[in-house]
Amino acid sequence: MTQDAAPSSRQLFDAATFIKSAPRLADIGADAGAEVAFAGRSNAGKSTALNALVGQKALARTSRTPGRTQMINLFGLGGEKEGARYRLVDLPGYGFAKVPQAVRRQWGEAMAQYFAERESLVGVVVIMDIRHPAKELDRQMLDYAAARGLPVLALLTKADKLGFGKVKQTVARLEREHPLPNGQWMAFSGTKNTNVREARAVIADWLTAAG
Repeated sequence: MTQDAAPSSRQLFDAATFIKSAPRLADIGADAGAEVAFAGRSNAGKSTALNALVGQKALARTSRTPGRTQMINLFGLGGEKEGARYRLVDLPGYGFAKVPQAVRRQWGEAMAQYFAERESLVGVVVIMDIRHPAKELDRQMLDYAAARGLPVLALLTKADKLGFGKVKQTVARLEREHPLPNGQWMAFSGTKNTNVREARAVIADWLTAAG
């Protein structure tokens, strides 16, 4: 892909590659190009959503132990790896009670710094289980994005666990109670491919508009 090309969402996501796992923000690499952050509570289905978006079953590792992974995982899009122009940044899951308080506080401070200072950050996807949406830490992530004026996609995973009517009601309620002036609420299911194409298009638009 040339520097002047404006890749399609399919070109970006179908050629996603794992770059690295970083233990600290200081290790995630140069603040250049354009990246979209994925944030979500432990066990909200973040890894499953990422895998559905890139069309791969195991690019983002899933864990049966919520809160186990405290690494920042970076993925390059469009077939690029090191020095990737477009990236997805998988942030550590938050809100798991068994993570020590000191670790939760440290990561809270690190996330606030990342959202405030990372110039290549062009959008945020906040992953929430549609059955338990908009908890306190979810709203905090939305606030971080709003403070920077970043666009937000509030992705309501596991939509296949609810009936169609309940999904519509939940999305409508969230739009009413927690409006996103610079974003949208979207029901999503990786297992049923619900709104996978639509979510890809939103994220690709953010990346290519910035790049």
